[in-house]
Amino acid sequence: MARIGEASPPVGTKDALARARQRAFLVPDLLIEARRVVNTVISGWHGRRKRGIGENFWQFRPYVEGETMASIDWRRSARDDHIYVRDREWEAAHTVWLWADPSASMLYKSRTANVSKESRALVLTLALAELLSRGGERIAWPGLTDPFTARNGAERLATHLSHAGPLPHKPDLTAVRRFSDIVITSDFLDPVEETMAWLDVLARRGARAHLIEVADPAEETFPYSGRTEFSDPETGDKITAGRAEQLSEEYRRLYIARREELAAWCKRLGWSYTVNHTDRLASEALVQVHMAMSADSGYATGVRA
Repeated sequence: MARIGEASPPVGTKDALARARQRAFLVPDLLIEARRVVNTVISGWHGRRKRGIGENFWQFRPYVEGETMASIDWRRSARDDHIYVRDREWEAAHTVWLWADPSASMLYKSRTANVSKESRALVLTLALAELLSRGGERIAWPGLTDPFTARNGAERLATHLSHAGPLPHKPDLTAVRRFSDIVITSDFLDPVEETMAWLDVLARRGARAHLIEVADPAEETFPYSGRTEFSDPETGDKITAGRAEQLSEEYRRLYIARREELAAWCKRLGWSYTVNHTDRLASEALVQVHMAMSADSGYATGVRA
């Protein structure tokens, strides 16, 4: 599907370097915005840490008949008349990989949008980094950072982004292991088959993915009429429509069909798919992704405006 290009010039090697410098300039402000968004949802945010196999202490709880004697913490039990078990924290699902699409199509911003798709994607990613870090989880950006745990995780991730050069359009996902989560924020305008092929490594490894589609309202409604020139921000190819309104019905059908096909594929895999429009609040997407990531069994999958 071609990208609509009102304000998105083609990006070559020289332009990619300019974009990297622009990203470095914008990231501090986006980090501030991400923290503002976090403050609107933090009261309902609960960490995903849970008991299980691991080395770190999780909690004391009353002994249940049938459990092994080795699980009893005798020192804690000696303090009163109850027998307690020392639970350890489950470490297997604590790495959450975060990635925001850096491709040229993400620069698009129509007159009806509040921000560009790129800005919204980075704000969502940094907000998730902030929330997850506060919950004690390990986070990482594929190809940019190794997994790390830090209370200032969003700030550290922002620093890496500020100093990074041109980022690959699609990172290598082989480092994402089983039981990990990955949140991928993009416009997903590539052919669905290409997106599925790229993400197939995650499905085969047993990782759990959460896709956030960032959409400009104009991309969905196609509010164009009369003689209009469209350009592909990835290649620079242009097409001129004499009466653009004649394309609107077929365009909208293909646009929504792409989304529905990708969302249905995610649902079959037990992944989540969330849509966030750039004229809506970023916090809406955070709440939906949090619900999906926090589910104890299965993942809430659905398309949300």
